[in-house]
Amino acid sequence: MQAVRRLGGWTVSAVVIFLAGYPSNRLSAQDYRAQALRILKTVPLIDGHNDIPDAIWERGGLDSVDFAVPQPKLMTDIPRLRRGAVGGQFWAAYVPVTTMDSGPHPAVYALEQIDLIKRLCAKYPRDLAMAYRAADVERNFAAGKVSCLIGIEGGHAIENSLGALRMFAALGVRYVTLTHWRSLAWATASTDTARRGLSAFGRQVVLEMNRLGVLVDLSHVNDATMSDALHTTRAPVIFSHSSARALTHHARDVPDSILKLVPANGGIVMVNFNPGFVSEAVRLYEDSVEARGHALRAAGADSTTVADSTKAWAARAPKATLQQVADHVDHLRAVAGVDHVGIGSDFDGITEVPVGLEDVSKFPDLIAELLRRGWSEQDVKKVAGLNILRVLRRAEQVAAELKTASR
Repeated sequence: MQAVRRLGGWTVSAVVIFLAGYPSNRLSAQDYRAQALRILKTVPLIDGHNDIPDAIWERGGLDSVDFAVPQPKLMTDIPRLRRGAVGGQFWAAYVPVTTMDSGPHPAVYALEQIDLIKRLCAKYPRDLAMAYRAADVERNFAAGKVSCLIGIEGGHAIENSLGALRMFAALGVRYVTLTHWRSLAWATASTDTARRGLSAFGRQVVLEMNRLGVLVDLSHVNDATMSDALHTTRAPVIFSHSSARALTHHARDVPDSILKLVPANGGIVMVNFNPGFVSEAVRLYEDSVEARGHALRAAGADSTTVADSTKAWAARAPKATLQQVADHVDHLRAVAGVDHVGIGSDFDGITEVPVGLEDVSKFPDLIAELLRRGWSEQDVKKVAGLNILRVLRRAEQVAAELKTASR
């Protein structure tokens, strides 16, 4: 008869039987991704910012790109939206700041982008459907379609006109990014070293957006404008594509001092995937490349030499990673709370991507990473889409209340 070893009063066989009754917490990457995909069948993953409209525009327009088949030179197409379990997408009606100086008027450029978004959605009705309210997103999700929501990137699109803002709202625009890279007379951009924030007219714009149910987007603005908007608005704000400045010291990211104001407002910060916004090493390297280019030009180098040198330096750049993006999500949860975090990829508006987040098919891998880190299913549902749906609903409620009060 074999001897039976004992461990603190337990037999080895008893320990084995006891442990067998408990599932292992060390799941594989495939297991976490499968769990993420299962979760995303129950809640729409909603991305706060994607620049595919302008990317399509630059390639000759809607008839030049078949969105229903893989587009290897782009980061977005319908097959990859499906693989990425995307339930809703804010398409950016991006308006270049150069339109403030020449070419089409900013408002005209925005109208053409909105037109492209609506025609894109109508061209692929089996997969895409327009959405203007939170209920529309939920209805489309139940029908198995990706919701198309519209956000204008650049407040210069309204051309200092509340009437233009009202017309954009009537067309279905659901957020306006107050500035892009250049400051306006009424709002200061993140690239501006001035400490001013919103002007009196800027506050009017914010309050009119509240009345219209249009979300105030504070990505691209400076800290003073962020603060002024948060202290002016009556509805939740969003940062449609920004990350945490505590981790990457980029002016486009949100400092903790502002993050701490977001819970009282009820808003949301949607993490950007731009490598220079999520990796401090990448940010510093990009700054060094830019400085080298300036030095070469100052030394009299011709444009070809500068371009070749910059390209060579860029090729040696460090890479951002999916894990660093998840670090930003973790930080936003720690400072602002899990109810105030979302995803705003900036796909097709960025030229480089984090390793592991190369295109829209990779969203489940980010959700899987959060699960691997111990996030609960309910919390990842909030980040995926429930938080931004709540923000949309509250903005709709505030708009209804303000319109009733003004009668």
